[in-house]
Amino acid sequence: MEKLYKREDYLNKIRGFYDDTMIKVITGIRRCGKSYLLKTVIEELQDRGIKEKDIIYIELDKKEYKDVKTPKDLENIIDTFITDQDFKYLFIDEIENIHGFESVINAYREVGNISIFLTGSNSYLLSGELVTKLTGRYIEIEMMPLNFYEYVDMKRFLGKDVHTNIYLEFEEFIRNGGFPGSLYYDNYEDKVLYTKNVISQIFDKDIKNHRKIKDKELFEVVQNFIINNFGSIISVGSIYTYLTGQKINVDRRTIKTYIDILENAKIIYSCDLFDIKSKKVLDGEKKYYLADLSIYYAMNTDNRIHYGPVLENVLYSYLKTKGYSLSVGKIGSLECDFIARRGVDEYFYIQVSKNIDDDKTAEREYKPFYQIKEMYPRYLFVADFVLQKNVDGIKNVNIVDFIYEKKDLT
Repeated sequence: MEKLYKREDYLNKIRGFYDDTMIKVITGIRRCGKSYLLKTVIEELQDRGIKEKDIIYIELDKKEYKDVKTPKDLENIIDTFITDQDFKYLFIDEIENIHGFESVINAYREVGNISIFLTGSNSYLLSGELVTKLTGRYIEIEMMPLNFYEYVDMKRFLGKDVHTNIYLEFEEFIRNGGFPGSLYYDNYEDKVLYTKNVISQIFDKDIKNHRKIKDKELFEVVQNFIINNFGSIISVGSIYTYLTGQKINVDRRTIKTYIDILENAKIIYSCDLFDIKSKKVLDGEKKYYLADLSIYYAMNTDNRIHYGPVLENVLYSYLKTKGYSLSVGKIGSLECDFIARRGVDEYFYIQVSKNIDDDKTAEREYKPFYQIKEMYPRYLFVADFVLQKNVDGIKNVNIVDFIYEKKDLT
């Protein structure tokens, strides 16, 4: 039997709902580990003594289910597993393969004798009839690829060598990325090929047949522009200016549509700009972060680490797994890399820099904090050794240690 690496951050979010008839929807980029999360839930149910006959697992990407095309087909398959009135646990992987699945899932939920778990690789899963019919009747758990702590922990779990110097391991993590499947390869070139294959799968299964893509080559230009400029402020206008400068004829609405498709496929995540003085989200401009940094390295020959956007991306992904909502803070001409929010009272201002070795860099990084009147906690994350842990109430923290030790903002 295959040994499963447990992603505790996500299991903790879902464990309280194992026996609940509320639908559990797990979303995330392809190959981030959704299927294995379902399998670890099943393993925990079996450890609790749940009988095999009461656990139904349907993996719609598998060959045995290739003929399941319609909601009726899906219903017929599920019914073959339900042979008595005992409480059931239904797991369906890649549910969006079935167009119109919502009515079937809703019907089983209304029976009230079943706990349903669904996974999907794009946001369209939660954009249609399911949401309309299930207001307040489902929870979404959004998965990301492995964060740095999970990456090291899973390597040990698989018996792989881990650097004694954790900072060297961090540099490898940046280039290798956090797709769990890539950890099974030892050669860097093989890992790159794995990520390229993931991107191809996303295009073939989540993007290619999208009716709004009329020009594949133009779509790829927009995709590459955003991937190559992750962590920078981007607008539809800036992409339009770039494309027209390249003599590419394009409509602004098309650019907006293509960005939405990339977001829905979970390749990129948008981060709004928030004006700290007016307390309003600024329209138009956003920053975009990658679901996994290996996407950048797989699609570029440039193998250097550009620490500014890279460290922001690493922290953005980690804090998302911790349940924070993130935006970019604007205060006049200054920028605060992140405003992190969680719950009612948790609110933090964050700057990210490779180091603050010289006075000029330190002044630049601290300056936005001094312009913010609200006295919420402030963090400066750096990749180098921290000499002073606190300066004027600002917490200086090593980003590698923070994530490796699974720490939280306080």
